[in-house]
Amino acid sequence: MAASGAVSLGVLFDLDGTLADTHDIILASFHHTVREVLGRDYPDEVLMQKVGQPLVTQMWDFTDDPATHDLLVETYRVHNDTIHDEQVRAFPGTVAALAQLAAAGHPMGVVTSKRHAIAERALRLTGVGEHVAFLIGSDDCATHKPDPGPVLEGCARLGLEPGRCLYVGDSPFDMQAARGAGCVSVAALWGMFPADVLRAERPDYELGSIAELPALATALA
Repeated sequence: MAASGAVSLGVLFDLDGTLADTHDIILASFHHTVREVLGRDYPDEVLMQKVGQPLVTQMWDFTDDPATHDLLVETYRVHNDTIHDEQVRAFPGTVAALAQLAAAGHPMGVVTSKRHAIAERALRLTGVGEHVAFLIGSDDCATHKPDPGPVLEGCARLGLEPGRCLYVGDSPFDMQAARGAGCVSVAALWGMFPADVLRAERPDYELGSIAELPALATALA
């Protein structure tokens, strides 16, 4: 742990696939949407390949028509809203790990590509929200991951230089944003993307479980 008077080490988190286990919710919403709007379906890996970026970005993969794009976004959001609260869960050990980080004096925040309102619901329902100081959603920032802008905003809200902040995420876009911001990048191998996809981004650290994070933060502080 950092010596008395030392600058704190902050921890910023992605949400989906990092703190909240929403893989099945997202996948079900995508399948429903493309069937309903486009009258066809896609393999799971195609539907999930850009999770970690805002939904409005992801939907351009399925159409180049603005009206169809907007209908895809709206159809997804309506369906996702109906199943979200009953199915959203924190990954095992998440709340305990965040409690350990808080007890050790590490300030925390969430930087997600999800819209603020539904992300806030996820934080409340999973119990994660008790341990984080703020939430930055896709509608809270002018730029979006993999652009480093939202992560830099998170560092600013923590009152810390990026080099004194970890950014923990499960997507290549998280790793790219962390690197661009100058944060310490931590790959969450328990999330939605395969380990080799994350390792290709050369994260500073990789963890197989969020339970390992407090020890890493202590070692780096």
